[in-house]
Amino acid sequence: MNVLTKNIENRNQVEFVSLEEMVPADHLLRQIDAAIDFNKVYEFVRDLYCKDNGRPSIDPVVLFKIVLIQHIYGIRSLRRTLEEVGMNMAYRWFIGYPLNEQVPHFSTVSYNFKHRFNTASVEYIFRWILKAAADEGYLDTEAVFVDGTHIKASANLKKQARKAVPKEAKRYAHELFDEINKDREAHGKKPFDENNNGNDSGSGDNSGEPEMIEKTVSTTDPECGVFHKGEHKKVFAYEAHTACDKHNFILGVHVTPGNIHDSVAFDCLYDDICKHYPEHKIVAADSAYKTPWICKRIFESGRVLTSAYTRPKTKDGNHPWYTYVYDEYFDDVICPEYKVLHYSTTNRDGYREYKSRSYLCADCPTKAMCTQNAKCEKTVTRHIWQRFVDMAEDVRHTPLYRDIYKLRQQKIERVFADAKEKHGMRYTQYRGLAQVTNWVKLKFAAMNLKKLATWKWKRKNPSPGKRRRRIFAADYFSWLLFFPFQTKKPALA
Repeated sequence: MNVLTKNIENRNQVEFVSLEEMVPADHLLRQIDAAIDFNKVYEFVRDLYCKDNGRPSIDPVVLFKIVLIQHIYGIRSLRRTLEEVGMNMAYRWFIGYPLNEQVPHFSTVSYNFKHRFNTASVEYIFRWILKAAADEGYLDTEAVFVDGTHIKASANLKKQARKAVPKEAKRYAHELFDEINKDREAHGKKPFDENNNGNDSGSGDNSGEPEMIEKTVSTTDPECGVFHKGEHKKVFAYEAHTACDKHNFILGVHVTPGNIHDSVAFDCLYDDICKHYPEHKIVAADSAYKTPWICKRIFESGRVLTSAYTRPKTKDGNHPWYTYVYDEYFDDVICPEYKVLHYSTTNRDGYREYKSRSYLCADCPTKAMCTQNAKCEKTVTRHIWQRFVDMAEDVRHTPLYRDIYKLRQQKIERVFADAKEKHGMRYTQYRGLAQVTNWVKLKFAAMNLKKLATWKWKRKNPSPGKRRRRIFAADYFSWLLFFPFQTKKPALA
């Protein structure tokens, strides 16, 4: 009972303590505080504040540090973050608040990041941390690893509606349309009318109105999209299309609704990468990105796309796709029975059509393995940019680029795993594409900052164990110079 009474009395003791002494020297927040100069924040928020108007505001550095704490430790909400800041001495030391000072209300922090600090402010923070990592020599942008991951949206699946929305035109629609007409004219075909192909739908509608498609839209968050793949549960989600370097630093991110394909969102992400890191030479991505347009864009820029094997979409029991050989000189296709499929036309989707002669296919012994067409015609299509896809396929067999692609799982997939398991990116409580984009960029900025701070700290403060191992290795190899060991090849049993 005396011990219990003493412990209860200790609660009412008055002590003189210092936050500086209470935070360990190797604490993560100490490493982060020493890694970068947070005074840089004042430079880009100067225009957002007024010196002689309104009430005294909260220090913007404090606001950004609070949000960084939330994303570094994976705290699910700002409300919970401010509760933790009020009770955690290390958090108070990081933001510069003593024990007797009340921390800001969570609504104040939320309001500032919703109305004051816009997308440009968040982008500045993201690029500022990356620049600090580049200045330290930690970035290796020769190879860029690209992929996307889904984030569950704050939307109930039961609250949905079917809505007709205009079909989005492809970004490269005009360039593809010009290439199609050039190809048709080269083969003596009449070019397509641009008015008939305004939406690149291939329908040939002369109305000029965009094609409408039905989509499932959330009534809670209309800007998210339905995600359903494999064994995953059908949910409303966003997708973060991300690029990282060899050292797992996130170089760029583009957030879209969850029903947008990776290849569609690639252009916006790649534009950002080319803008900030034009020196990159290799792009490693999975088979979803191996489309004619993406291959053309990367290879024409002097860079290389290394990707995975794409399983051909052919029927079981039919001839394999590779048995139909394209003859570039004569612009024909040779079938497995050594018959020629001649050029027929180039359709609106950019595919050349090669058709066989019906009188040759009627008595073919492998007709059942080739076509079930009533006219006894076999049609093989080839995209006008197929040569770039073939280049990507050739690169896949090169040892150098094959090894780089194997690193993709260790790089970009590791980034997604850490973001979801350690930093709370599995689902978001924000709604709207702009808010979710800022939320994702701040989370990735926190991850980059954590890695930067950890690496700088380990470089300045190497562990004693590693130092002893280095000394032992140096002594060992120096002894080998004077007393080399005789090694024998073991005899076969």
